[in-house]
Amino acid sequence: MHSALAGNDSQALPGGANPLQEAHGDWRVACSEQNGHNACALSQQLLDRDSRQRILAIELNAPASGQVDGTIVLPFGLSLEKGVTLHVDESAAGPALRFRTCLPAGCIVVVSFDATAIAALKTATTITVKATGDNAQALAFPISLRGFTSAIDRTAALAGQVLPKQ
Repeated sequence: MHSALAGNDSQALPGGANPLQEAHGDWRVACSEQNGHNACALSQQLLDRDSRQRILAIELNAPASGQVDGTIVLPFGLSLEKGVTLHVDESAAGPALRFRTCLPAGCIVVVSFDATAIAALKTATTITVKATGDNAQALAFPISLRGFTSAIDRTAALAGQVLPKQ
């Protein structure tokens, strides 16, 4: 189940459009108008239980040409040379993904999922981002997939895209 949150007058976009934000399980869908088109994405953040500081953020763009592109922002203190691997549930990792850059918000990894990977994510429960700390410690960042299916489908619908069937 999702709920739309309408923007107020102070958040109005050009032409009187309002930004759209919805919750889908552990995912958020957000859209805004950019150059006359809906720009939509789904995202999730992981927060430290004690400090409530963000330790990971993932944002995926609306599907285009049968794939979904996005970014993962990870904390500082990771071995940039080793990159990260993604594990869907208990699956074997694909090739290591390299860090693109580090900014004040954290270090960025670009991700891309094809139609087969999207179908796998829709039936899975977790994506685990595995990295190595600068101290050689293995680290794992679990991303819940609760609500992913409705969030990706809704993002595609809002952006006017149709996901290919697998």
